[in-house]
Amino acid sequence: MTGLQIHREEAAGRITLRLEGTLDGRTAQELRNSLQALGQSEVVLDFAHLREFKDSAVGILTHGLKDGAVQLRGLATHHERMFRYFGVLSSPTTHRAYYTPEDILSV
Repeated sequence: MTGLQIHREEAAGRITLRLEGTLDGRTAQELRNSLQALGQSEVVLDFAHLREFKDSAVGILTHGLKDGAVQLRGLATHHERMFRYFGVLSSPTTHRAYYTPEDILSV
């Protein structure tokens, strides 16, 4: 059975949670509980190292993300778009040298 590993890194008053493994409904609930336990700390969620990211996890994670100081990093375009549907914006990343169709159509 695969699961989710959460690697915690602290630097400059910011907590980064680097996620590895599978993020599904069950593990998303565990991650959400972990975020609530951190309280009002500035948190960065790094999704770049996930092996699998189920769409159902997005709906579970969005509850509470709009209220807190949580930044999202390393999202694929599909999941970034899904978070936007729920009103959660990912953190600004470095500018890409190309534009996706979604970028062009959203203007």
